[in-house]
Amino acid sequence: STLYILDVQMEDGLYNYRCMTRHRYTGETRQSNSARLIVSDPTNSAPHILDSFERREVMSSHRVELPCKASGHPAPKYRWLKDNRPLEPDTRFRQSVTGLLIERAQPSDTGTYVCEVWNGYGNAEVVGRLLVKEPLKVMVSPRKVKGSVGSQVSLTCSVTGSEEYQLSWYRNGELIYPSNSVRMTGQNRENLVMAGMAKSDGGAYQCFARHGKMSAQDFVQVILEDGTPKILASFSEKVYNINEFVSLSCTVKGTPEPRVTWTLDDEPVVRDSRHRISHYTNTEGHVVSHLNISHTQVPDGGVYRCICNNSAGTVSYQARINVRGPASIRPMKNLTAIAGRDMYIHCRVIGYPYYSIKWYKDSNLLPYNHRQRAFENNGTLKLFDVQKDVDEGEYTCNVLVQPQLSTHQSVYVTVKVPPTIHPFEFPRFSIGQRVFVPCVVMSGDQPVFITWQKDGRPIPASLGVTIDNIDFTSSLRISNLTLMHNGNYTCIARNQAAAVEHQSQLIVRVPPKFVVQPKDQDGIYGKAVILNCSAEGYPVPTIQWEYSKGAGVPQFRPIALNSGFRIEVLVNGSLLIKHVLEEDSGFYLCRVSNDVGADVSKSMYLNVKIPAMITSYPNTTLATQGEEKKMSCTAHGEKPIMVRWEKEERIINPETSRYVVSVKEVGDEVISTLQIMPTVREDSGFFSCHAINSFGEDRGIIQLTVQEPPDPPEVEIREVKDRTIALRWTMGFDGNSPITGFDIESKNKSASWDTAQKTKDVSPQLNQATIIDLHPSSTYNIRMFAKNLIGKSEASNELTITTDEAAPDGPPQEVQLEALSSQSIRVTWRPPKKHLQNGAIRGYQVGYREYSSGGNYQFSVISVETTGDNAESLILDNLKKFTQYGVVVQASNSAGTGPSSTEVAATTLEDVPSRPPENVQAIATSPEIISLSWLTPPKDALNGNLLGFRVIYWANLPDGELGEIRNVTTSKPSLELDGLEKYTNYSIQVLAFTRAGDGVRSEQIYTRTKEDVPGPPAGVKAAAASNSVVFVSWLPPVKVNGIIRKYTVFCSNPHPTVSSEFEAAPDVFFYRIPNLSRNRQYSIWVVAVTAAGRGNASEIITVKPMAEAPARILTFNRTVTTPWMRDIVLPCKAVGDPSPTIKWLKEINGTPAPVVIDSRRSVHGNGSLVIRTVKAEDSGNYTCVASNSFGSDKIVLNLQVQVPPDQPRLTVTKTTTTSITLSWIPGDNGGSSIRGYILQYSEDNSEQWGNFPISPSERSYRLENLKCGTWYKFTLTAQNAVGPGRISEIIEAKTHGKEPQYSKEQELFSSINATRVKLNLNGWNNGGCPITSFTLEYRPVDSPTWTTAQRTSLTKSYILYDLQEATWYELQMKVYNSAGYAEKRVKFSTLSYDGSTIAPLVKAPNVSENNPASGEGLKMMVTISCVLVGIIVIFIGLLVLRRRRREQRLKRLRDAKSLAEMLMSKNTRPAEPINKQQQTLRMHIDIPRAQLLIEERDTMETVDDRSTVLLTDNDFGETQKQKSSTVTHTVHYQSLSQATGPLVDVSDARPGTNPTARRTAKAGPAARNRYASQWTLNRPHPPVSSHTLSTDWRLPTPRVAGSVDKESDSYSVSPSQDTDRARSSMVSTESASSTYEELARAYEHAKMEEQLRHAKFTITECFISDTSSEQMTAGTNDYTDSLTSSTPSESGICRFTASPPKPQDVSRVMNMAVPKAHRPGELVHLPPYLRMDFLLNRGMTCSGSSRGTASGERAAMGQACLEPQKSRSLKRPSRMAPPTPTEAPQASRDPVAQWQPGTAATLPHREGSELAQAAKLSTSQESLLDSRGHLKQSSNPYAKSYTLV
Repeated sequence: STLYILDVQMEDGLYNYRCMTRHRYTGETRQSNSARLIVSDPTNSAPHILDSFERREVMSSHRVELPCKASGHPAPKYRWLKDNRPLEPDTRFRQSVTGLLIERAQPSDTGTYVCEVWNGYGNAEVVGRLLVKEPLKVMVSPRKVKGSVGSQVSLTCSVTGSEEYQLSWYRNGELIYPSNSVRMTGQNRENLVMAGMAKSDGGAYQCFARHGKMSAQDFVQVILEDGTPKILASFSEKVYNINEFVSLSCTVKGTPEPRVTWTLDDEPVVRDSRHRISHYTNTEGHVVSHLNISHTQVPDGGVYRCICNNSAGTVSYQARINVRGPASIRPMKNLTAIAGRDMYIHCRVIGYPYYSIKWYKDSNLLPYNHRQRAFENNGTLKLFDVQKDVDEGEYTCNVLVQPQLSTHQSVYVTVKVPPTIHPFEFPRFSIGQRVFVPCVVMSGDQPVFITWQKDGRPIPASLGVTIDNIDFTSSLRISNLTLMHNGNYTCIARNQAAAVEHQSQLIVRVPPKFVVQPKDQDGIYGKAVILNCSAEGYPVPTIQWEYSKGAGVPQFRPIALNSGFRIEVLVNGSLLIKHVLEEDSGFYLCRVSNDVGADVSKSMYLNVKIPAMITSYPNTTLATQGEEKKMSCTAHGEKPIMVRWEKEERIINPETSRYVVSVKEVGDEVISTLQIMPTVREDSGFFSCHAINSFGEDRGIIQLTVQEPPDPPEVEIREVKDRTIALRWTMGFDGNSPITGFDIESKNKSASWDTAQKTKDVSPQLNQATIIDLHPSSTYNIRMFAKNLIGKSEASNELTITTDEAAPDGPPQEVQLEALSSQSIRVTWRPPKKHLQNGAIRGYQVGYREYSSGGNYQFSVISVETTGDNAESLILDNLKKFTQYGVVVQASNSAGTGPSSTEVAATTLEDVPSRPPENVQAIATSPEIISLSWLTPPKDALNGNLLGFRVIYWANLPDGELGEIRNVTTSKPSLELDGLEKYTNYSIQVLAFTRAGDGVRSEQIYTRTKEDVPGPPAGVKAAAASNSVVFVSWLPPVKVNGIIRKYTVFCSNPHPTVSSEFEAAPDVFFYRIPNLSRNRQYSIWVVAVTAAGRGNASEIITVKPMAEAPARILTFNRTVTTPWMRDIVLPCKAVGDPSPTIKWLKEINGTPAPVVIDSRRSVHGNGSLVIRTVKAEDSGNYTCVASNSFGSDKIVLNLQVQVPPDQPRLTVTKTTTTSITLSWIPGDNGGSSIRGYILQYSEDNSEQWGNFPISPSERSYRLENLKCGTWYKFTLTAQNAVGPGRISEIIEAKTHGKEPQYSKEQELFSSINATRVKLNLNGWNNGGCPITSFTLEYRPVDSPTWTTAQRTSLTKSYILYDLQEATWYELQMKVYNSAGYAEKRVKFSTLSYDGSTIAPLVKAPNVSENNPASGEGLKMMVTISCVLVGIIVIFIGLLVLRRRRREQRLKRLRDAKSLAEMLMSKNTRPAEPINKQQQTLRMHIDIPRAQLLIEERDTMETVDDRSTVLLTDNDFGETQKQKSSTVTHTVHYQSLSQATGPLVDVSDARPGTNPTARRTAKAGPAARNRYASQWTLNRPHPPVSSHTLSTDWRLPTPRVAGSVDKESDSYSVSPSQDTDRARSSMVSTESASSTYEELARAYEHAKMEEQLRHAKFTITECFISDTSSEQMTAGTNDYTDSLTSSTPSESGICRFTASPPKPQDVSRVMNMAVPKAHRPGELVHLPPYLRMDFLLNRGMTCSGSSRGTASGERAAMGQACLEPQKSRSLKRPSRMAPPTPTEAPQASRDPVAQWQPGTAATLPHREGSELAQAAKLSTSQESLLDSRGHLKQSSNPYAKSYTLV
């Protein structure tokens, strides 16, 4: 607190200087004496140090000043050094007036500082050390301590902040001292090691570090668990035989891990070859110890004990193990017992068994007194309270081994007596006295050793204590007692028996003496004073104070210490007067005593001084702004008294213009007055007048309040609603006068304040108010005034507020309903009246429910955005069928939803019933009648008004076929079906129907009509086998009417007299009648018999037995039906005499021919024809001819081979959001009734397929519960008795619905502020499919990290929190439903904290703004360059794309060629006789991805694969109609429209995936039949040459020399219905693969057909657009043999064709028959982008060639031949140059560019050598079929299917 005066002036010597101090806590002030400054004229002098330092300490980061100030003239200069180096520049170091100031001291600032001072007359220096101390920091480790009882715990205390410190350790708040179990190591005892932790040692351990006034601590919690060992599992007493293996185990747990030892009869078990001990720790941390004994012997018996111990304790377990053998006693050692204690004596018996164990002493059986107890079972003797005279001696253990044999052992017990000390006590001693204390051992065995201890430790020699030991006594002598001899003294006596001790305390008393004596001192009135007095002695002395008032002769009296507790004696004996009064002045006596020696006392005088005190001042006073104000204070106390004025701790300068201070003395008081003129607002506050003298200071605080009118309040908006505005205001300065009220004014924005509505005198206790009765969406101005007693404030800030919109007050108008379907209703309405809308209508809430009078159902609500039109509408979907619905509509704006409209009702349209009739029951009441009954479906499943029921039924015939499907309609829930077939199993289904149609059918039930008598046998034959034997055969009845039990054959002569009856088994249809008369005519008939009786008789036939009987066949003409790929036997039983011969013929093209006998066909000895693995081509009429010498007979059997059904034509007829309805047209049934369908479906891009079985009478099916807006794939398979047919084409359809969309009319952001954004999610439209989830991501535009918030449901709004202020953000949202997802990306910016917007995002600056001309030129150059580069890139891309497509086409072309060559090579076989080739068959194989081939007869040459002809739109367009009727184009091309039925809209089908489902199908030809509706080969009429499609024919049959083609070898096709002939000449197979393997499979089946051995192949492909095209038709011809091909032509599907030779040209090579894709006289209308490539590979030779002309006869006859095989390019006419894409339109207009007619091309053949080569190639090809003839497994069983016909 040094006062420095810089630049001393003469006037500085005029003042008195005092130093005043003020106590920081008590406020006590003291004033020093005054001093004067003597100012003299300056004289030159060397620097003289005024202030310096030697050592400074400062805490780190605090400020410190190093004093260095010197005087001298001229003024000296300063320089600082640290550690003898100049101080480095640092902003923290600053030279102050008084020294060096260091800010934020750091530990590195510690060092020795030197302040050098100099001027021209000398120098000086100040040297001191600065120590920067860091705050102590303590850390105890480890932080978590977990141990167990008995374990060792180590703690380490790390201290930072000082190198010197003292450490102390505490446990649970108690100081820890070192001991035997506690060690403290380290330089400062920072390591604490505690061994053998007890349970009480757990708790909080603290480490305290102290250094000077600094201290710090840290603590850890030590948790101790009870780790005492516990035995969990052990062994039990057991008996073993000698040499038996013994294993004992103990399982123990504890912490730390226990140690296990083993003893036998208290002796450790010694490990050897027979005794093994092992230990291990199991997975639970338990110790398992095993003792294993091998080859057990008798000495191994005894008591085994496992002892488990750790630092926490010890536990043991014992049990006896007995080993069979002779019993004996282990040798016993003599024992020593301690008198007065208990003792055990063990008799260790080995061997087993034994009878008893008894103890004897002096031949007396024990026990014989109460202190003895013998345990006979284990041989233990216990002695209680052992006594030397009685219990000492020899004890004998006697063991009875056998009834008459015993053994014994003896042990001698010696009893030792412990010493006994005679008690002693120390008497009371005083310091300086002498002490003698004896310690006498009264009893106990000698020798006895006696020692002494002080405070538990040996007595140190420095205390001067003498110990004398004589025999059984020991004495302690002290010659001069001091305080150091205080303590507890212990005498310890030891002998062989025990050690005992006795302790007594020595207390040394000391007389009292003063430590601090009282001295005279001053006391200040009203303050506290302490009269010091302190003494010492032992016992601790007591101090008493006495008082004598005044300064006269002292008359001391005791001080009353209980008088208001103003005076009290402190613990150290000093007297405290808490509040000194004037009467406390006087003498005080301090008296000390402790009853040891004389008392001591000392007196002192207390002089009371009166400090300055303020005795009068006003606490509060008021003033009005602008007026004059005076305030006065009166002071009292020791003179002189100085009074000063302060305002809020700032001293008032009396010289201020507005403040005047005046002082006057009145008696002992001083009055000071402060005058303020005039008063201002700032004068309000606390003024204080301070009175100061040498003994104290006092002050009076005066509160001055300057009053004025209030400031206006600060008004803000609390809440704005539609009709109210809630205000909140903050009151400003109240003018120091209570606010008496507020005035609120509000007006319309366009009005003046004169017309404002006013609310006056609002309560001052309120800070908010609500203005009501406002109009929604209107703008108002609002302001306020405040008032107090002084006046009224100015107007507040003016608010401009617009009220919110209100929910509409009126409902929508003209709500009308219109039922659209059974599940949808259209709702239409108009908006509410304009004046009731209360804002802009943004949407509507449409509520609907099932209508009821009570209105019990809850409304389902749909939100609809407004379209802004005067009429709104909504379609309600997924409603219940034929249900009345009530609908209400509410309008909504941003404020909410208005009232509902009046509920309007409408009923959805009727639909078909959704459930079948229930409990359908059928009972056969007669052979022709079945009674049906059922329950009507529930009302909620009828979906309309029930019109009746329909019963569908059909017969399940015995041969597995289905009868005619019939249906009967009835209005009642019961029906009788009559006119049924007798004893027939019927399938019956029932359905209910409404106006909308038929409902769901019930499950099939099966009922058989009752049995009846059978009909007559269908036929009877009889024939003579010899002169006495006749054979009879018959057919079963047409109507069996039951189960045939037997047949009865009647034979009569004459008729009707029955001469005999013969019975035959029901499965026998032949009977031999012997013993007849020769040449006698017999009548024969047959009757069938069932359980109902004998049926009608058959026709009666006559027969004569004869010796020379002509051949007769007993088998009947009939039709034989069989599934394909099975073995079939065609019977032909013949009789005659002699036995006839059998010959089989098959009708081929109407002419019977002998049946070829080969590996598949053979004739049995009984005449039956066996055909193995029957095939479709085996169908036909087979004739069996039987003949002998006397006659012949024949029968015809019609064999019909059943095949799997053809694929159905599947289409989509209706789609909704959750359902798809499919319908189909069945294909050919394969000769067997269709038994049902399997519908398979799968989601798009999924390999999981589901399936549904469907009744055979169904033609449509609806799949429910599908996903909304999802693509599905469907296939359908028909089944007949043979099995499942081919899978239909895969079609795809999509349920209604699409991805979500965000409405453009909706604003995405509802509100934006500085840190939060509220998003409006009402704008998301679900697209017709419920929204499943949405994902929201946002980030600052300059940040790469997205913040994601994902939710499963879409709420109306979403809030983004914790955004950055004034920042541009990027936001992206993804909303998902089952149809997909939609994404929305926007950018937005948060506001500044003041609510202002920020600048838009800055785009890249234009560097050329300073030079506009050059910039525009550069921009133009860049634009042109970019356009050129883009054109070049596009051109290159088109070239690359074209090249790739070309390469792909060529690759597919080569693949097709290779495959065709492979097939043709495998088809090579040796030629057969010509008479077996009298058939006309051909093979069509659909394949994908080949090229359409065009061939000109006159230019037939080898064409390179790369050669193509491009045909443009105009080449085949509608506008280019060929006028000439002589032009024929035989282009192999498929029609697009082969389906039948009504026009079907499948616009929901996805384009580009499946042509069948991707177009609008139009009506086409009649339903497809694979075997009945085929294409007929016809010769074309035009005499001109035609373009045909062909490739390498590779004919294996040599061309007959000289053969001539007749008319034309090119054929066109037309539909034919020659069903029977087609069925008898068909070749078929199946496939379900779209790969080239299908061709191989088709070929495998086809190559077995002899008719196709010389077939010719053409590979074609067409790329067809999704538009309909012309059907393939042509004229008829004389040649009417027909074939059928039912495979439909669709987009992208073409033919692979093989044609056998024509029957009329068997010696020549047959031409390829190609379907014509045109009407006579017209050009074919191909699609626009049809592309054709030539694929011609000529490998044949010809005997000659000729070129036809347009009108030549030779051309008309087709007599043309190809050139010999050559390799050269195709020569196209110049007029046929292929047009480029840009030239196509012009070329199409040129008539020269049209195709020209030409002669039909004849086809080349192969030589015999080539045939042999092809045959070799055929045998080398590996089959693609398995052993059953099926195609090996394909990777995709659901690909498109193609058919070989």
